[in-house]
Amino acid sequence: MKTVLGSRRVVRFLVPIATLILIFWLLPLPSYLEEKENNDSGTFDDYVKPTEPKSVAPTSSKVITEVVAEKPTPSPTPLGKHKYRPDGLLEVDFDGPHPIYELIAAAEERWKKKVDRASKTLEEAVEEYKRRYKRAPPKGFDLWWQYVIEHKVQLPDEYDQIHHDLEPFWGVAPADLLKTQEELEKKKDSYTLGKNEKGEIAVLAWAFEDGRYDQYIRSSESVIALLREIEAWLPPFRATFSPHDGPNRMSDYAIKSAVLEAAASQTYLERKALPKIAGNGWMYSCPPDSPARQHPVDLKKPPALQDKKTFIYDHVKSMDPCQHTNHFLIHGQLLGLRTGPTPQAYMVPEFSHCSTTMHHNIRMPTPYGFVEEVLPRSDDPPFDEKVDDRLLWRGRNTGIFHGRDTLWQNAHRDYFVRLANEIEGTVDILSANVSQAERVGSPRRFRKSRINPATMDVAFAQEPIMCAPEVCDILESMYQFMPFQSGKESGKYKYVIDVDGNGWSGRFKKLMTTNSLIFKSTIYPEWYHDRVEPWVHYVPVQMDLSDLHDALVFFRGDGNGDGAHEDLGAKIAAASREWSRTFWRREDLVAYFFRLMLEFSRLMSLDREAMSFTLPEEGD
Repeated sequence: MKTVLGSRRVVRFLVPIATLILIFWLLPLPSYLEEKENNDSGTFDDYVKPTEPKSVAPTSSKVITEVVAEKPTPSPTPLGKHKYRPDGLLEVDFDGPHPIYELIAAAEERWKKKVDRASKTLEEAVEEYKRRYKRAPPKGFDLWWQYVIEHKVQLPDEYDQIHHDLEPFWGVAPADLLKTQEELEKKKDSYTLGKNEKGEIAVLAWAFEDGRYDQYIRSSESVIALLREIEAWLPPFRATFSPHDGPNRMSDYAIKSAVLEAAASQTYLERKALPKIAGNGWMYSCPPDSPARQHPVDLKKPPALQDKKTFIYDHVKSMDPCQHTNHFLIHGQLLGLRTGPTPQAYMVPEFSHCSTTMHHNIRMPTPYGFVEEVLPRSDDPPFDEKVDDRLLWRGRNTGIFHGRDTLWQNAHRDYFVRLANEIEGTVDILSANVSQAERVGSPRRFRKSRINPATMDVAFAQEPIMCAPEVCDILESMYQFMPFQSGKESGKYKYVIDVDGNGWSGRFKKLMTTNSLIFKSTIYPEWYHDRVEPWVHYVPVQMDLSDLHDALVFFRGDGNGDGAHEDLGAKIAAASREWSRTFWRREDLVAYFFRLMLEFSRLMSLDREAMSFTLPEEGD
């Protein structure tokens, strides 16, 4: 009996032990022990490296799965950020995305905000005017608003260019302005428009060289035609215009700064109280701390090549020669006067077709070259149906007189035609074959002999002009002069560039009305620049054309078409044509002139306050 009982006690003792041994045998080793046994290196990384999920031996009917946390995958290196410089240029970070993606996206957002915030009522427009310009609108503003509504003029708040053009004159004593106006009407190469005794817009005075009347007065005809549409609503005025393509009233920086300061404090300076001219030449229209003043250009040296890849993000800032001194070495208007003229000793209120940031000519909405539509429409197929994907330009060799003693070799049109047709050497171009999420990387090097003929069709047209006889012969041997193209021929090109001539380009309106993608290089901020958005409606290009290859290759691809973004090119081309037909109509020219002449009439009044507008409830 004792033996049996003893055996039972042994069994009761051994069974639990055996069960425990079985359980431990079936269970896997803890992961940290297993890893250590299987890895002799014993490093920390080995201990924590990711492992596959492990199944635990069942102790019941349920299967329990132990999931070991995986080591986090390192996130990709963030893309670099491009640098936005105060001179209007984006400086490329090669570790960032291709900058054109970013430039287009930012421009589209700006344009949408501008359109969305537009005033819808007269009251809103008056409030916005006061917010922007710190004064009441001019008398007749309600009549102007009526015109805007009746003719569906868009962006009724975007007339900052008028403010920038006229603001310096707000710091000048009205009596002095009237005296200057009287003197101006007698100076050569000008004509004066205003209301005659019948209340009609007419030429009131003119001053031309003998034999030049027919040539110069012609430019007044289209201006008069615009103003006559609103003459019943305009107050009496006299305004003097230059018949020439370019501006002629260069500012002295100290004088312009003084009158702007007076305008900001709502006072004015008499002519005799203005500062004296600091010196002669372009540089004296620039701020003392500007590159133009700090590092004057040497006209004996060629334009300096940029050591950074840059693109335009603010087109107007990029036009400023004070910040971009290469303009003095490239643009014909500046080169033609070498180091520059003597600045004006006082502010002269003269209207012109265009102006630069260094001049104080008042821009007008020039009707020269205006077209409603490109006809016949069959000559301008949709972007995707255009068969030639080279960049097109044909034009005369204008921009500077080509003489024995002039610096025409690097004037903008000569510079452009030569650059586009070079076949010696290489050019570095950013790769376009990258997505928005990829770094653009360092530029690729292309032979000019391959990339230029494949991507550009650029030539002077007809025969040399604006040249001394001996230089005309040189030009004819230097360049291949081609015939002008018909509308049908030029309509085959997807990409077209617009460049300045003797002044602003009169063909931009027509080009923007086509289905092509338009590139534009200029130093002239024009009347519409508040009302258009670069990278939404056209592609801005620097004056030295250092970004031209990069921008063109981004849209059309390299010589083989690789990396093309034709969808984005087609989008901008469509927006361009739509903008031209809805924001640059004849009615838009009239609306700009209407508001400009209301502002100018008040400016020239001895009682500016009486020439200001107040809403009815404000006047009660």
